[in-house]
Amino acid sequence: MSTSPTLKRSQSTFRADIPLLLWLVVVWGALWGDWSLGNLAFGLILAFMVTRALTLPPVKLSGRFNVLHFAVFVVTFIWQVAKASFHVFKLALLQGPNVHNAVVGVKLRQNNDLLMTAVGHTMALIPGSLVIEVDRGSGILYFHVLDVSNEEQAEIFRKSALRIEAAWIRIMGNKDQLKALKHESKGDDTTATGMIHSPSTQMHRAGESSDRGKE
Repeated sequence: MSTSPTLKRSQSTFRADIPLLLWLVVVWGALWGDWSLGNLAFGLILAFMVTRALTLPPVKLSGRFNVLHFAVFVVTFIWQVAKASFHVFKLALLQGPNVHNAVVGVKLRQNNDLLMTAVGHTMALIPGSLVIEVDRGSGILYFHVLDVSNEEQAEIFRKSALRIEAAWIRIMGNKDQLKALKHESKGDDTTATGMIHSPSTQMHRAGESSDRGKE
């Protein structure tokens, strides 16, 4: 008895959706901050319903996942969360409502949907920043960032976001992305370095117009 073409396509589609399902479960657990088995199982059910009921754009996967780089990323991420949490706590005690905030645009190396989502969620999970807008076509993420009052501080934040992107490329990027990243680290890729200083990533200080009005 042969399997029908429709069933084969359905099975193939389900296998292709497995990485997306797992990623959605991870995002669900991260958003709720609850990694219990029950919450993850509920997230898996929701992820399955979403992928079955809604027509989602195709997610391009590289077909690789580097466990070693992921382990290094997890350790680094935990350290960044701890350090940022202490910094936000210190700002709340010493400056309170007087802390300067800003909207900072970061032009990523890639406008790949999966990479942009990974970078945006990672940065949002580190206290002190939040994604407020995504320019998918240009590959730009806009963040609301605490304790940024000048371009130098905005540049420091941009570089931290680009380091997160580089980490995700090492974890699950394709061969072309890895090659471009290696050239950039050697100083051969001037385009990627220039992205950091792109005019489209200018920092806009929140409340600047109101401060001028007070003067």
